[in-house]
Amino acid sequence: MTGVEQRLTARIERWPIARPFRISRGAKTVAEVVVATARQGAFQGRGECAPYARYGESATEVVNAIAGYRGPWCRQRLQAELPPGAARNAIDCALWDLECKRADQSAWRRAGVPEPRNVPTAYTLSLGPPAAMARQATAEARRPLLKLKLGAADVEEDVERLRAVRRHAPKARLIVDANEGWNIAELERFLAPAVDNGVELIEQPLPANDDDALAHARLPIAIAADESAQGDMDLAALAPRYQVVNLKLDKAGGLTRALACAREARTLGLDVMVGCMVCTSLAAAPALLLTGFANTVDLDGPLLLARDRSPGLRYQGHRVSFAAAVWG
Repeated sequence: MTGVEQRLTARIERWPIARPFRISRGAKTVAEVVVATARQGAFQGRGECAPYARYGESATEVVNAIAGYRGPWCRQRLQAELPPGAARNAIDCALWDLECKRADQSAWRRAGVPEPRNVPTAYTLSLGPPAAMARQATAEARRPLLKLKLGAADVEEDVERLRAVRRHAPKARLIVDANEGWNIAELERFLAPAVDNGVELIEQPLPANDDDALAHARLPIAIAADESAQGDMDLAALAPRYQVVNLKLDKAGGLTRALACAREARTLGLDVMVGCMVCTSLAAAPALLLTGFANTVDLDGPLLLARDRSPGLRYQGHRVSFAAAVWG
C-alpha cells in the first residue's frame, strides 16, 4: 500500500505463572513473552512469541530482531528473510492478524481450515516429587487428558511419579514429556511401567542429537518429536525415528511454516501434535488453526498462568474455542 505508514514494534511482557512450572531443564514462575505489533495505516495486527533459551533465544534479542526487521511485509517472503524461531513467529502471526483485519476475514477462512470449536486440550502436570505430582493429579483428575513432565535424573523415580499420578487420576488418559531427559536404556526401562499405566504417547525422551537410537528401537508406545522438530525441520528424516511430530509456532517460525509442516507430516504418515510454550491466548490462538490436522492438542499454556490476557481464548473445562477478539 504505497503512501500508507507501516510500523513494526515489539515489547516484552511478563505474565506470572499460577504455580512454579518445572521440567527436566529447570523451573520458572513467570512466562516472558514478546509481542510484535504491525501497524499499517488504520489497521494493526499482533503476534506473540515465547523466546526459549533451549534454542539460544532471549527476549531482548528477539525484541531487537523484530524492531530491526526491514524486510517485506509479506509472509511468504518473510520465510527467507528471517531464520525460523520466536522472532519470525511473532512477525508472521502479526502479519496474519493484520491481513485478517484489513480483509475483514476470519483467520481460519484465510488459512483454509475449519473454525476450531470446542477442541479438547491436554493439561500439563509440572515435574516434582511423586507426592507433589499426586496432589496435582488429584486436583486435575476430572480432565480427560493429562500430560506429565518427567525426565528427571532417576528414571525409577519417574516411574514412581507416573504410578502416583495414575493412582490419583485413574480415568485420565496420560501422555508423558521427558524433555530430552533420558538415554535409550532409561527409556527402555520406562516402557513396561508406561504400558501398564496406560501411557499413550511419550514426547522427546532422548536428546535431539541422540535420536538416531529410536530408528532401531522396537517401542510399544508412540514417540513424538519435540525438540528434534524445530527450525528448518526435515520431517522426512524424522519419520523413521518418530511416529508423531509436535508442531509449535515458535519452533517453526510462525503459522505460515507450521501449516505447511502439518500438511507435509500428514503426507509422510506422521501424526501431528499441536503444542505451545507457556504463553497467553495471543500466542495460543493461531496455533488453534492447526488443530484440524492434529491427533493430540496441547494448548494449555494460558491455563498455566495466574491470569490470561483479556480478551482471551474460550476455555471451558478441558475444551478450548477460537476467539477472534484476541487474534485473527
